[in-house]
This record gives sequence, C-alpha cells and structure tokens, in this order.
Amino acid sequence: MNQVVSPSAYSLGPDGPFAEQGAFRARPAQIEMAQAVETALQQRLTLVVEAGTGTGKTFAYLVPALLAGERVIISTGTKNLQDQLYHRDLPTVCDTLNVKPKRALLKGRSNYLCSYRLEQTQQTGRLPTKDSVRSLRAVESWARGTNTGDLSECIALADDDPIVSFVTSTAENCLGGECPHYQDCFVVKARRTAMDADIVVVNHHLLLADLALKEEGFGELLPGAAAIIIDEAHQLAETASNFFGQTVSSRQLLEFARDTEAETRAHARDQDELLVAVQGIGKSVADVRLALGMDRQKAPLLPLLKKRDLQTALAELGERLELARSQLELAADRSEGLGAALGRVEALQMKLISITEANDADNVRWFETYKQGFAFNSTPLAVAESFQRQTARYRNAAWVYTSATLTVNQKFRHFTDQLGLQSPMTLALDSPFDYGNQALLYIPNGLPDPDAPHYLEALMSATLPVLQASQGRAFLLFTSYRALEWMARELPSQIPYPVLVQGSQPRNRLLDTFRKLGNAVLLGTSSFWEGVDVRGEALSLVVIDKLPFAAPDDPVLRARQDACRRNGGDPFNDMQLPRAVITLKQGAGRLIRDVTDTGVLMIADPRLITRPYGEVFRRSLPPMPLSRQLSDVQRFFLRHAR
Repeated sequence: MNQVVSPSAYSLGPDGPFAEQGAFRARPAQIEMAQAVETALQQRLTLVVEAGTGTGKTFAYLVPALLAGERVIISTGTKNLQDQLYHRDLPTVCDTLNVKPKRALLKGRSNYLCSYRLEQTQQTGRLPTKDSVRSLRAVESWARGTNTGDLSECIALADDDPIVSFVTSTAENCLGGECPHYQDCFVVKARRTAMDADIVVVNHHLLLADLALKEEGFGELLPGAAAIIIDEAHQLAETASNFFGQTVSSRQLLEFARDTEAETRAHARDQDELLVAVQGIGKSVADVRLALGMDRQKAPLLPLLKKRDLQTALAELGERLELARSQLELAADRSEGLGAALGRVEALQMKLISITEANDADNVRWFETYKQGFAFNSTPLAVAESFQRQTARYRNAAWVYTSATLTVNQKFRHFTDQLGLQSPMTLALDSPFDYGNQALLYIPNGLPDPDAPHYLEALMSATLPVLQASQGRAFLLFTSYRALEWMARELPSQIPYPVLVQGSQPRNRLLDTFRKLGNAVLLGTSSFWEGVDVRGEALSLVVIDKLPFAAPDDPVLRARQDACRRNGGDPFNDMQLPRAVITLKQGAGRLIRDVTDTGVLMIADPRLITRPYGEVFRRSLPPMPLSRQLSDVQRFFLRHAR
C-alpha cells in the first residue's frame, strides 16, 4: 500500500523540485518539520518547534506556508533576519516551487525615510554631530532614487548613525494625514503593500504592536491571516516584556523639545512662553540626570524617588512640560507639527506620572543611566497574561513558534510558560551535523571561578595556546563589556593575528572583514551570540568566557525572582538557569554552521564541571566529545587541518 506523501514532504524530498537544484539535499528533520507545520496550518493548531542548527527550518516553514495558498505573517527577531528572509530565502523558495504570491516586507516606521523630517532638518540645519553633515548628504543622495524609503538600502549609513532620528518619524511626531508629504509617505506605502500581500515578513516588535492595536502597527494586518509563523521565537518573551512596558527617556524629552522649538520658530514666533518652556526642558533633563548620580547605573527606581534633589528636579521637569502643554493648546492650530507636539507632550506627561507616581504591583519600575542620559522604565513582571489576551482574538489562525534554542534539558516548559501557551504541539529536532566528529567541547583544567580576582588573566593564559592551535580563526564571546574591553586592550600584543572588536565598525562590515581575513580573532558581546552565520574555515574556534547568567543586580530579574519566590517557585531553577542555558546554546551555535565545518568550543568556566547545574548546561549543548586537556585540542586542529 502506497503511503500518501504530503505536498511539503514531496517538495523537500529527494525527488522534489529542490533536489533538482543540485546543491540541495533532502534532510529527514527538515521534512518532518515541514509536515508538522503543514498540519498546523491545515488544522489551525499551535506548534512549537526546536530545530537544531542545520535543520533548514526556514525552508521547512516557508514551503508549507507558500503551498497553503493562504495569507501568512512571518515574524523574525531582527531587521537583519527580516532582510535575509525577504530578499534571499523567500525568492529562492518561490522560484523553486514556481509560485508567485504577493510578498511584502514591513518594518517599524523608524526604518523608513520621512520626507517631512528630512525637509525640516535641511531647513533648520540643526544636526547631532559635525560628522552628520556627511551622513545627511548621503541620505539626500540616496533619497533621490529610492522607491521604498527603507534606510537599510542606504549603504553609506550605519544603523546607529545619529542622523537617523533626524530623518525618520516616530509615532509621537508623525503628522499622519495632516503631513504635506502624506500621499508619498514611505510608511503608508509599505503598509498598503502589506495589506494586499499574501506573505508578509515583519519583526517581533511590529507583530506585538499589531496584536495590541498600537499605532506602530495598524491593527489590520493579523485579522486576515491564516497563520502566524514566529522565527527566532526564543526572543519573543523578552521583546514582549519591553513592548508591554513603558519608557520615558531623556532622548524622548529632548527630541520633543528640539522639534517643538523648531516648529515654534517657524510658525508661532510670538509664543514666547512656549519657547521658554521648551528651551527649559533641556536644563530640567540635565538636572534629573545629575540627581540620578554620575555613575552609570541600572537599579530600582522607588528608593531613588525618595531623594529630595530628584523630587525637585522631577517637579521642575513636570512644570516645564505642563507649561509647554498649556501653550501648545493655544498654538496647536498654527501648524500640523505644533498640533502633533500637543499630543506628544500629553503622552510624555502621562507616562512620566505613571512610572514615577503610580503604585502597580504587576510592574517593575526601574531606571538606567548613560553617560549623559537616562531612562525611566515600567516593565511587567510577566507577559503571559498580556500575550494570551492579545492573541485570543486570532484563535482561528495557526501559530507556529520555532528556533534552534527553545528547550532546556530537552523540555519546552520554560518557553511555553513564559508566553502562557497551553498544551501546544511540540517537536524537537536534533541538528543533522555530526558533532561527534566535527566538534570538540574544551573546558580547561585549572581555571578559577569567574568571580575570582585575576580571572581575566587566567582566561588569557588558557586562551593563547588554543588560539595558536587554531591559528586565529576565532570568536571570543563575552558576557560583559568590561571583560571585552580588557581583552581588547591586552590581547593584540599577545598574538600574531588580526583582532577585531565589536563596535569598531558596523556589525555586517565587521563580519565581512572577519571572513576575508581568514585568520582573525573577533571579540564580541551579546549581539554576536546569535544571528551570526560564518561558515567555513574562517571560524574554527568559539571561546565563551563564562556561563551567561544574567547580572544578579538587574532590577527586573530581581523583582521577578522575588515574585517567583512568593508564588512558591525556585528562582534559580525556574528563571536564571533556563535563561542562561538558552543563551549558552545560542553562543555555542556560532561554531558549526555547515556539514563541512569543524571546530572547538571552549567554555572557560569550571562550574560546568564543579556545580550540579553544570550537567543541565552540558546536556543542552550539541552532543560533542568533552575534553579538559589542551593536547586534545591541539590534536583536533592537526587532524582537521586542510
């Protein structure tokens, strides 16, 4: 009796259209995932899939999504992954399957050029830095030829260039239908295209905005979707935690003051009191920053609110905002910008009062200071209830959550509990890579615990001979900027290989340089632990300085631990350990990216061996041989030398 083969399984199988491409090879785990996604889409189920590195999870969900012939929303963790999925993977699968759905890429408004803001910046001539003149010219030149307004296309512009906030809009300062450029607005065009598309690629923040019917989304994207597929799903709970909270920052306040002053000078020069109010906001912001203390901090807000100088500074800031609000009421009809400014100041007032004065047991109120700025935050203790309330409206759609790192100790509970998922289908697929032969896990003997006084010196001593054996070709991943900065100072004089440091140039350019050099050593922190794909010999060693437990003084973590303890839970095993395991799996996943890759994963933390929880970490890593001897590392590299 012939077994019925699903369309997705056939397409990805040895006789399907992908196999005809030559370089493609059928993978059983990929086919199994594709069948599970196909079933979820057909039966409108919730599916959670951990697909190990090399499974080919992107094709495994794209194939059934495209063959379903229904509207599908795909959400990724970052803009880089969005671009990769939309510009590379999606066209490849469409061409291979010979399907032609309407496709759309939709990002948040801060990714699109705002013609009105560009025009205002040109007219006022007020720029954030001296170098911004060059950046503005690059934007102006690119703007004359762009069809999408997506700033990622402006290759001369770094993601973190200060000029970006001067040529893009926010939900607060957008003029909406009153804007003189509304008919040609790139954000509006992108949204219209998305509304008419069969396959829409978004990111997690935009997905959550649409779920919550917030302005950043537009509340019309999801209702017509048959399925929502969430890639890099391990990031979703953290994104939701930030999204469902509130923030008032010095940047928001100063941008409001800057924009309002420019609008006032252009359209209401006689409103002297308005100018005085907005010009005074800068001083009030500086006074608040001073009252928070000069050191960079991240701490609970409530104890600090008892300080008299902070109370005084906040009261003065509140008075400035109220004066600006009352004067804007008089001037709002002078221009679209002044009308928008009235809404902005009212929103800032409400959030500032909510964060600094409200008594809400379900949220953590905390602050963070930077060199010259600050942010006041209110973050929910848990997001499961909010997330389930928002998704309840779309029960008739299939929900697929996938990532290479969702399980802890082979269990999905940590992930499903965070989002409040009740009894979903689950599927854990191991990587097809032969880790037994392709990789080695090295935990050096003799290292002190990471909190020892001279740990970084010991880490350097243990790393140097391994770098010699690997001939560079390494990522050194750190859990703190302090450790990275120390190694960036000390390492270059100790090795004959190029040393690249995170932040010295944009991430993509840094990775391109790393690949081209072929023997470089790249030092990175959190942003290099995931979403980075370097295949081949250029990366043959990944060194992780220590187990990535969250900082114990993190105010949100501490509050959540207290809540967990009050509810009878175990904060370490229920929260800290699972989070650290997921992060370690992400970092370890940088090493082997292809069937021909080989390499050593060095974790310089003896707690993997000496503490009981070390076994949970080891069991969650790919099944590679473990050694504590440098000689085994040296033999491994000699055996795999090309």
